[in-house]
Amino acid sequence: MIPGEIRIADRAYMQPDRMVRVIAAGADILIRAGWSSVRWLDAEGRSLDLIALLRNEAGNAIDHKIKIRRNDGEPLPLRLVARRKSPEATEKARLKARQDAKRKGHDLRPETLVAAEWIILVTTLVTADFTTEDVLDLYRVRWRIEIAFKRLKSGAGLGPPPSENPAVAKSYLYCHLLVVLITDSLLCEVGVSPRSAGASIRASGAHSRSCMAC
Repeated sequence: MIPGEIRIADRAYMQPDRMVRVIAAGADILIRAGWSSVRWLDAEGRSLDLIALLRNEAGNAIDHKIKIRRNDGEPLPLRLVARRKSPEATEKARLKARQDAKRKGHDLRPETLVAAEWIILVTTLVTADFTTEDVLDLYRVRWRIEIAFKRLKSGAGLGPPPSENPAVAKSYLYCHLLVVLITDSLLCEVGVSPRSAGASIRASGAHSRSCMAC
């Protein structure tokens, strides 16, 4: 970790002990959270029913101080930031949840359908430097990276090199990256490139901070 950097990660990294190590090294975190992945506490350390909080929220955004219980050590103080999805995105997420439950052969929990309506994030970034919208915009940077990788694999056909010969592998990779660079310039002109798809981060501190997406 580099002190001052921001680590942006998906749900697989929602592990309190690992998060503490990142914070202790002087970095900030911004992580997508699953509703059942950790033991939620309120700012005073009392048990927090996240699903009830989401279900009872009348607005489209939540921004609260919370804590997460750890196996060892004091609870981890964080900031909970959540944004309600559009009806279309909610239905898509719920459909995926139903399909996953059917594929794995277990009953779908009602709480999962409630959580599917929200993008749920936790972060150490402070409100004075990053507003609710800033945090959400910053997490979208990670999705832009995901889109770029998907384009590399599906659009440009990038896969394993056809040979273990270093020269052949290097030529293979360079050719595909060249195709991506050429097409990306064309896509930017029509506004569908990942580089032009995300909103800018308005917080002044964001421009001087490095980000790493996991």
